[in-house]
Amino acid sequence: MLGRSLLMKASGSLLLYPAYVQDYLDRVTAKDVQGGNSQGLERGVTDGFNVALQDLVADTSLGISGSVIAQAASKIKAMPFMCGARTLLGCLEPVVGPAPTRFGTEGGWNYNRKTGLAGNGTDNYLNSNRANNADPQNNVHTSVYVSTARTSSCVYMGCDPGERNTIYALDGNNIGFSLRQLGINYSAASLSTTGFIGQSRSNSANFVGRVANASNTFFASSTTPSSTGTFLVFARFEGGVVKNHSNARISSYSIGESLDLAVLDARISTLMATLAAVIP
Repeated sequence: MLGRSLLMKASGSLLLYPAYVQDYLDRVTAKDVQGGNSQGLERGVTDGFNVALQDLVADTSLGISGSVIAQAASKIKAMPFMCGARTLLGCLEPVVGPAPTRFGTEGGWNYNRKTGLAGNGTDNYLNSNRANNADPQNNVHTSVYVSTARTSSCVYMGCDPGERNTIYALDGNNIGFSLRQLGINYSAASLSTTGFIGQSRSNSANFVGRVANASNTFFASSTTPSSTGTFLVFARFEGGVVKNHSNARISSYSIGESLDLAVLDARISTLMATLAAVIP
């Protein structure tokens, strides 16, 4: 673990992270300062981010261009960790892709460094600024990491319902998956289900949904995405109206090309466990 997480200078006197990791840490720290906190990140937090980023690069979920993580080189096209940072501004600094824009009651945002950002269930949501049709019809994924479950039916991440690119948390103890298709596919999960929830499509005939450490294949033919609307987190669009707001707490989301959900689950879940252990 140590060999992967830290790099030693020739002098042996200073431990350094890879340049692309340090770039992310510097950006988060700058946003924290802008948000009014100049304490910096603890070594345990930066080590946790370092391991997660190196692993995501190693499995090609993220790609490097020069000394930074680059959207064009990555399967993941939009992702903030939304945890670990000391401020709301810091938590929204993206690992890759556009930064999300927050909407709703400004004082209603509740951020926890260990467990992420909570919606208020009424009007707060994030616009990911990633267009629904930016990814190919049969090469796409979306995911969230839910650290505190919702208390009623809602949407964790979604776009216009006609495009069916949504992760639902539904009454009746179901998680609903819909990815480039008409209709919803269901996986049984309790109201209190937390952790990684994602969906990925790599062909026109079926796609995979993952929740509670298990992946299911749904045989649903894909439809061409036409809407230029953007993905929302904590809610979805319907006919230009934002609906189905969530009061869950989410500590990460991702959007981009098809990938191995079990691998992404492992990377993000390990990061969340690390931060929970090292943050006071």
